[in-house]
Amino acid sequence: MAVAKKIHGFMTAGSFIRKMFEDGVRLKKEFGAENVFDFSLGNPNLEPPEDFKKRLREVAASEAPGTHMYMQNVGYAEARAAVAGELNRSQGASVTEDEIIMTCGAGGALNVILKTILDPGDEVISPAPFFVEYRFYVDNAGGVLRDVRTNEDFSLNIEAIQGAVNEKTRAILLNSPNNPTGKIYDEASLKGLADMLESSQKKYNRQIFLISDEPYRDIVYDGKKAPSVFTAWPSSFIATSYSKSLSIPGERIGFIAVNAKMADLKEVIGGLALCNRILGFVNAPALMQRVIAGMQGVTVDIEAYRRKRNLLCDGLASVGYDVVKPEGAFYLFMKTPIADDVRFTDLLREKRILVVPGSGFYGPGHVRIAYCVEDSTITGAIAGFGEVLKALR
Repeated sequence: MAVAKKIHGFMTAGSFIRKMFEDGVRLKKEFGAENVFDFSLGNPNLEPPEDFKKRLREVAASEAPGTHMYMQNVGYAEARAAVAGELNRSQGASVTEDEIIMTCGAGGALNVILKTILDPGDEVISPAPFFVEYRFYVDNAGGVLRDVRTNEDFSLNIEAIQGAVNEKTRAILLNSPNNPTGKIYDEASLKGLADMLESSQKKYNRQIFLISDEPYRDIVYDGKKAPSVFTAWPSSFIATSYSKSLSIPGERIGFIAVNAKMADLKEVIGGLALCNRILGFVNAPALMQRVIAGMQGVTVDIEAYRRKRNLLCDGLASVGYDVVKPEGAFYLFMKTPIADDVRFTDLLREKRILVVPGSGFYGPGHVRIAYCVEDSTITGAIAGFGEVLKALR
């Protein structure tokens, strides 16, 4: 075996999305891209806002000395100050630039946080379904991820989380709005989680962190809003990126925000700064830091995603599926009409419809449908969805 046994196992565990992507490439070559309905990847299809493109041109044209040199590991002060100001405005936070670390996207942010806080064997609890790479990120830092079930509607099951907490627990990792379910964890849930964490800290006499992964925070519908973990729990981090809100996933720009009320705050921030470097990120891209400093509060047209959500959900309902519209993000996590979600995925692929089995997100009996696609992909797939359901019945 050429690769490490652990990595070989990870490759197998993470194979669903990769397999659907490879199938998509093959089918598009065979039948033409317009005849393949690919919902497998969470790759935003909306273009970045015009304001972003304008600012990018302005920043790229700068001839100021040192524009492309190293900076502090935590990032440029102007970018961090801008981020802090927006967090204070939108989330009622109370942070300064000193509590912000610019990162290579949300993935970089999570890896830096976990590397900073975990000792070998420490455990991180995450409600399932969850983004499959969480398990790999925790392992990168020598930790162990423990998944717990959510309620039927994908809301937090506080009792299940409490049942998983033990003397090795170091953090709870949340993603809201959630990938793959689109669920927003409401204020009451966060309050219940905080009460449980308070009693657990006393019981085990150790600090337990709350990590909130928030790349979909701005993509919410129907008047919903994702509450801030900063108001719920002092030992909390926000890890996020501009990949989805500005449709720039390839630019790899995000940040970590540390709750200013956290115990040993300076030590934690020092650890984050060190880990940002030694993990190989070194610092977030200089150009993008300068660009996003002037883009706070700007997003793509969220209404476009709401419309796509409705187009998909209404279309699926019209051919007999039972769907519940997600509250945020751009995924529908739909219950499958048969228990075997992998088999259902195979049947859809015969109609050239590509979705990801829920088992790949530790949510069996469902499929994830990413509707960040062209409208024609959605409308073109509905008949095939209907034909599969009719054949099953």
